Amino acid sequence: MFNAIVRSFVIFFVIVDPIGVAVIYAGLVPHADIEARWRIATRATIIAGVLILLFGAIGEPVLTALGVTMPAFRIAGGLLLFLLATDMVFARQSGMRNPTAPEESELRRQRDMNIAVFPLAFPLLAGPGALTSIVLSVGRAHGFLEIASVFGSMLIVLALTFFALLMAGSVTKLLGVTGSNVIGRGSGVILAALAAQYVLDGISQIASQGTS
Repeated sequence: MFNAIVRSFVIFFVIVDPIGVAVIYAGLVPHADIEARWRIATRATIIAGVLILLFGAIGEPVLTALGVTMPAFRIAGGLLLFLLATDMVFARQSGMRNPTAPEESELRRQRDMNIAVFPLAFPLLAGPGALTSIVLSVGRAHGFLEIASVFGSMLIVLALTFFALLMAGSVTKLLGVTGSNVIGRGSGVILAALAAQYVLDGISQIASQGTS
Protein backbone atom coordinates (compact mmCIF):
# COMPACT_ATOMS: atom_id res chain seq x y z
CA MET A 1 0.00 0.00 0.00
CA PHE A 2 2.77 2.43 0.96
CA ASN A 3 4.60 1.74 -2.31
CA ALA A 4 1.40 2.42 -4.27
CA ILE A 5 0.94 5.76 -2.51
CA VAL A 6 4.54 6.80 -3.13
CA ARG A 7 4.39 5.72 -6.78
CA SER A 8 1.16 7.62 -7.42
CA PHE A 9 2.42 10.72 -5.64
CA VAL A 10 5.68 10.80 -7.59
CA ILE A 11 3.91 10.32 -10.92
CA PHE A 12 1.36 13.07 -10.30
CA PHE A 13 3.89 15.47 -8.78
CA VAL A 14 6.23 15.11 -11.74
CA ILE A 15 3.47 15.51 -14.32
CA VAL A 16 1.56 18.39 -12.71
CA ASP A 17 4.88 20.09 -11.84
CA PRO A 18 3.67 22.57 -9.17
CA ILE A 19 6.85 24.68 -9.31
CA GLY A 20 6.81 24.98 -13.09
CA VAL A 21 3.13 25.89 -13.08
CA ALA A 22 3.75 28.50 -10.39
CA VAL A 23 6.37 30.19 -12.56
CA ILE A 24 3.98 30.31 -15.52
CA TYR A 25 1.16 31.53 -13.28
CA ALA A 26 3.28 34.43 -12.07
CA GLY A 27 3.64 35.52 -15.68
CA LEU A 28 -0.10 35.24 -16.30
CA VAL A 29 -1.09 37.55 -13.45
CA PRO A 30 1.80 40.02 -13.09
CA HIS A 31 -0.39 42.91 -11.96
CA ALA A 32 -3.11 41.06 -10.04
CA ASP A 33 -3.55 41.85 -6.35
CA ILE A 34 -3.37 39.23 -3.61
CA GLU A 35 -7.16 38.72 -3.50
CA ALA A 36 -7.36 38.17 -7.27
CA ARG A 37 -4.42 35.74 -7.22
CA TRP A 38 -6.06 33.76 -4.40
CA ARG A 39 -9.40 33.66 -6.23
CA ILE A 40 -7.88 32.56 -9.55
CA ALA A 41 -5.68 29.90 -7.93
CA THR A 42 -8.59 28.50 -5.91
CA ARG A 43 -10.91 28.30 -8.89
CA ALA A 44 -8.28 26.76 -11.16
CA THR A 45 -7.30 24.10 -8.62
CA ILE A 46 -10.92 23.09 -7.99
CA ILE A 47 -11.75 22.90 -11.71
CA ALA A 48 -8.62 20.88 -12.47
CA GLY A 49 -9.28 18.56 -9.51
CA VAL A 50 -12.85 17.85 -10.58
CA LEU A 51 -11.75 17.20 -14.16
CA ILE A 52 -8.91 14.86 -13.19
CA LEU A 53 -10.88 12.92 -10.58
CA LEU A 54 -13.88 12.59 -12.90
CA PHE A 55 -11.62 11.33 -15.68
CA GLY A 56 -10.06 8.83 -13.28
CA ALA A 57 -13.48 7.58 -12.14
CA ILE A 58 -15.05 7.07 -15.57
CA GLY A 59 -12.00 6.79 -17.82
CA GLU A 60 -11.65 3.00 -17.79
CA PRO A 61 -15.40 2.26 -18.28
CA VAL A 62 -15.46 4.69 -21.20
CA LEU A 63 -12.43 3.01 -22.77
CA THR A 64 -14.07 -0.38 -22.32
CA ALA A 65 -17.24 0.87 -23.99
CA LEU A 66 -15.13 2.08 -26.91
CA GLY A 67 -13.43 -1.30 -27.21
CA VAL A 68 -10.03 -0.02 -26.04
CA THR A 69 -8.22 -2.44 -23.72
CA MET A 70 -6.15 -1.29 -20.76
CA PRO A 71 -2.92 -2.81 -22.15
CA ALA A 72 -3.38 -0.79 -25.34
CA PHE A 73 -4.10 2.34 -23.33
CA ARG A 74 -1.03 1.72 -21.16
CA ILE A 75 1.18 1.57 -24.25
CA ALA A 76 -0.43 4.65 -25.81
CA GLY A 77 -0.35 6.50 -22.49
CA GLY A 78 3.28 5.56 -21.93
CA LEU A 79 4.25 6.90 -25.35
CA LEU A 80 2.31 10.11 -24.70
CA LEU A 81 4.01 10.59 -21.34
CA PHE A 82 7.39 9.89 -22.94
CA LEU A 83 6.79 12.76 -25.38
CA LEU A 84 5.91 14.97 -22.42
CA ALA A 85 9.09 13.85 -20.64
CA THR A 86 11.13 14.74 -23.74
CA ASP A 87 9.68 18.26 -23.73
CA MET A 88 10.54 18.59 -20.03
CA VAL A 89 14.12 17.35 -20.43
CA PHE A 90 14.81 19.75 -23.30
CA ALA A 91 12.77 22.57 -21.68
CA ARG A 92 10.59 22.88 -24.76
CA GLN A 93 7.17 24.47 -24.85
CA SER A 94 4.48 22.30 -26.40
CA GLY A 95 0.72 22.01 -26.59
CA MET A 96 0.79 19.19 -24.04
CA ARG A 97 1.60 21.50 -21.14
CA ASN A 98 1.13 25.00 -22.51
CA PRO A 99 -1.34 26.83 -24.76
CA THR A 100 -0.53 26.66 -28.44
CA ALA A 101 0.15 29.84 -30.43
CA PRO A 102 -3.47 30.10 -31.72
CA GLU A 103 -4.77 29.57 -28.18
CA GLU A 104 -2.50 32.30 -26.83
CA SER A 105 -3.72 34.61 -29.61
CA GLU A 106 -7.32 33.94 -28.65
CA LEU A 107 -6.48 34.55 -25.01
CA ARG A 108 -5.01 37.95 -25.86
CA ARG A 109 -8.05 38.90 -27.93
CA GLN A 110 -10.48 37.91 -25.19
CA ARG A 111 -8.95 39.83 -22.32
CA ASP A 112 -11.96 39.21 -20.14
CA MET A 113 -11.51 35.43 -20.38
CA ASN A 114 -11.12 33.81 -16.99
CA ILE A 115 -7.57 32.44 -16.97
CA ALA A 116 -8.50 30.16 -14.08
CA VAL A 117 -10.19 27.91 -16.65
CA PHE A 118 -7.83 28.45 -19.56
CA PRO A 119 -4.89 28.08 -19.59
CA LEU A 120 -4.43 27.45 -15.85
CA ALA A 121 -6.87 24.61 -15.10
CA PHE A 122 -6.44 23.23 -18.61
CA PRO A 123 -3.90 22.46 -19.98
CA LEU A 124 -1.44 23.54 -17.26
CA LEU A 125 -2.93 21.51 -14.38
CA ALA A 126 -5.33 19.00 -15.93
CA GLY A 127 -3.46 18.43 -19.16
CA PRO A 128 -3.23 15.26 -21.27
CA GLY A 129 -0.41 13.93 -19.07
CA ALA A 130 -2.38 14.22 -15.84
CA LEU A 131 -5.57 12.81 -17.37
CA THR A 132 -3.70 9.87 -18.89
CA SER A 133 -1.82 9.14 -15.67
CA ILE A 134 -4.92 9.07 -13.46
CA VAL A 135 -6.59 6.51 -15.71
CA LEU A 136 -3.43 4.36 -15.88
CA SER A 137 -2.88 4.56 -12.13
CA VAL A 138 -6.47 3.62 -11.32
CA GLY A 139 -6.30 0.74 -13.80
CA ARG A 140 -3.12 -0.51 -12.16
CA ALA A 141 -4.51 -0.32 -8.62
CA HIS A 142 -5.88 -3.41 -6.88
CA GLY A 143 -8.73 -3.04 -4.44
CA PHE A 144 -10.55 -0.08 -2.96
CA LEU A 145 -7.69 1.07 -0.72
CA GLU A 146 -5.17 1.32 -3.57
CA ILE A 147 -7.68 3.15 -5.76
CA ALA A 148 -8.40 5.53 -2.88
CA SER A 149 -4.65 6.08 -2.45
CA VAL A 150 -4.39 7.08 -6.11
CA PHE A 151 -7.08 9.73 -5.76
CA GLY A 152 -5.65 10.80 -2.41
CA SER A 153 -2.19 11.26 -3.93
CA MET A 154 -3.63 13.43 -6.68
CA LEU A 155 -5.48 15.58 -4.13
CA ILE A 156 -2.25 16.04 -2.15
CA VAL A 157 -0.41 17.12 -5.30
CA LEU A 158 -3.20 19.56 -6.16
CA ALA A 159 -3.02 20.98 -2.63
CA LEU A 160 0.74 21.48 -3.01
CA THR A 161 0.13 23.06 -6.40
CA PHE A 162 -2.40 25.46 -4.90
CA PHE A 163 0.16 26.48 -2.28
CA ALA A 164 2.80 26.94 -5.01
CA LEU A 165 0.41 29.16 -6.97
CA LEU A 166 -0.13 31.37 -3.95
CA MET A 167 3.66 31.62 -3.54
CA ALA A 168 4.25 32.09 -7.28
CA GLY A 169 5.99 35.43 -6.94
CA SER A 170 8.44 34.16 -4.35
CA VAL A 171 9.09 30.95 -6.28
CA THR A 172 9.87 32.90 -9.45
CA LYS A 173 12.29 35.22 -7.66
CA LEU A 174 13.99 32.32 -5.89
CA LEU A 175 14.46 29.97 -8.84
CA GLY A 176 14.23 32.09 -11.95
CA VAL A 177 13.86 30.52 -15.39
CA THR A 178 17.11 28.56 -15.17
CA GLY A 179 16.30 27.04 -11.78
CA SER A 180 12.82 26.06 -12.93
CA ASN A 181 14.25 24.41 -16.06
CA VAL A 182 16.76 22.43 -14.00
CA ILE A 183 13.98 21.04 -11.82
CA GLY A 184 11.86 20.37 -14.90
CA ARG A 185 14.68 18.45 -16.59
CA GLY A 186 15.21 16.26 -13.55
CA SER A 187 11.49 15.55 -13.35
CA GLY A 188 11.47 14.75 -17.07
CA VAL A 189 14.05 12.00 -16.61
CA ILE A 190 11.93 10.40 -13.88
CA LEU A 191 8.81 10.70 -16.03
CA ALA A 192 10.60 9.08 -18.99
CA ALA A 193 11.40 6.04 -16.84
CA LEU A 194 7.80 5.84 -15.62
CA ALA A 195 6.55 6.13 -19.20
CA ALA A 196 8.81 3.27 -20.29
CA GLN A 197 7.45 1.16 -17.43
CA TYR A 198 3.87 1.79 -18.60
CA VAL A 199 4.78 0.62 -22.11
CA LEU A 200 6.53 -2.49 -20.75
CA ASP A 201 3.54 -3.27 -18.52
CA GLY A 202 1.19 -3.02 -21.50
CA ILE A 203 3.35 -5.24 -23.69
CA SER A 204 3.78 -7.77 -20.86
CA GLN A 205 0.03 -7.92 -20.24
CA ILE A 206 -0.70 -8.43 -23.96
CA ALA A 207 1.94 -11.19 -24.08
CA SER A 208 0.49 -12.93 -21.02
CA GLN A 209 -3.01 -12.78 -22.51
CA GLY A 210 -1.70 -14.28 -25.74
CA THR A 211 -0.10 -17.24 -23.99
CA SER A 212 -3.05 -17.95 -21.69
